[in-house]
Amino acid sequence: MTVHATTAPIDAQKLDRLAEVAVKVGLRLQPGQDLLLTAPSAALPLVRRIAHHAYAAGAGLVTPLLSDEEITLSRYRSAPAASFDRAPGWLYDGMAKAFSANTARLAIVGDNPMLLSGEDPEKVVRANKANSVAYQPALEKIAGFDINWNIIAYPGASWAKLVFPGDDESVAVAKLADAIFAASRVDTGDPVEAWATHNKALRARTEWLNAERFSALHFRGPGTDLTVGLADGHEWEGGASAAKNGIVCNPNIPTEEVFTTPHAQKVEGHVASTKPLSYQGTLIDDISVRFEQGRIVEAKARRGEAVLNKVLDTDDGARRLGEVALVPHSSPISKSGILFYNTLFDENASCHIALGQCYSKCFVDGDKLTPEQIAAQGGNKSLIHIDWMIGSSEIDIDGVRADGSRTLVFRRGEWA
Repeated sequence: MTVHATTAPIDAQKLDRLAEVAVKVGLRLQPGQDLLLTAPSAALPLVRRIAHHAYAAGAGLVTPLLSDEEITLSRYRSAPAASFDRAPGWLYDGMAKAFSANTARLAIVGDNPMLLSGEDPEKVVRANKANSVAYQPALEKIAGFDINWNIIAYPGASWAKLVFPGDDESVAVAKLADAIFAASRVDTGDPVEAWATHNKALRARTEWLNAERFSALHFRGPGTDLTVGLADGHEWEGGASAAKNGIVCNPNIPTEEVFTTPHAQKVEGHVASTKPLSYQGTLIDDISVRFEQGRIVEAKARRGEAVLNKVLDTDDGARRLGEVALVPHSSPISKSGILFYNTLFDENASCHIALGQCYSKCFVDGDKLTPEQIAAQGGNKSLIHIDWMIGSSEIDIDGVRADGSRTLVFRRGEWA
């Protein structure tokens, strides 16, 4: 049996396994729990399988919200200028209310990451900022890990053609589907068990890092000499983790990272990107930035520099770090050699840092800390959270303790 997305064959059994993994591993949806699901219209075959598995797991109500590439483009090509300073705050208020009532959150990505590359960048920036402001009530529930949430991917045709431009659409979609299935561990006989094994390995890494209690990480490599101070009382996370509602979930599928919160005031030095950043239709490549006292004071990029600097001007927190993550160069996504143009995948091919909002989960007893306490311990606050890649086979990382002593963490891109 074959499920069709446009003209492209996608393995129906693996698609069903992905839906099952999203519900049973990504969300660990509980009997009686509602589910709010967002997805591109092209992903309807996956949305339907998720609804099936969610209701089979006892979901109270599954509510899907669909977006569409053509409708999005219609706005940029036909809407009045004032449209780009507006966002559906009423919708995000409703989402926040749903999350407050313990509704789980699932997002499916699958649109063309470069969809807006040909549109007016000023409109894109304005629309993104308006959306970021309006989204805050809902985002705070997600960033605060109040509820179990998960992101997975579907091989949309326009995205597939971007990743595999030399192939016919059907071939490109099939290739992207296979890559998504492999990275999401659903091409195995028992994906749920495969995720249990993988989560155990990631947990061992986080336990070691948490036991070491480093005060900083020192990154060295081509174009990079960066010391990332770590927040007071930071805690490393990775793989499965408990949300504040007590449900252990895997927020990202796939995931290869362990991550924590940097100290917003204690990042020094310079760092160069090792992979392009696809951001709202703009490809930002060869990023090079310099930090002083935690803040980016100089930023350059060979491509997309103007957009990068507009992003950095979003608010004060946009020039500071909210996350640092460690990923070995030998991760399966890195070894695939595929540039996905999508952070969900590309961040799992490389060590990375994120500009903007931190995760309260990455603090010891973070669920008990107020926003003011998180800020006092070095946590950053911003309207944005944008990951970009700084790891490679040439990156070395040392863990630095408060007394200056060091321990090898990475050598030549691998765990030391």
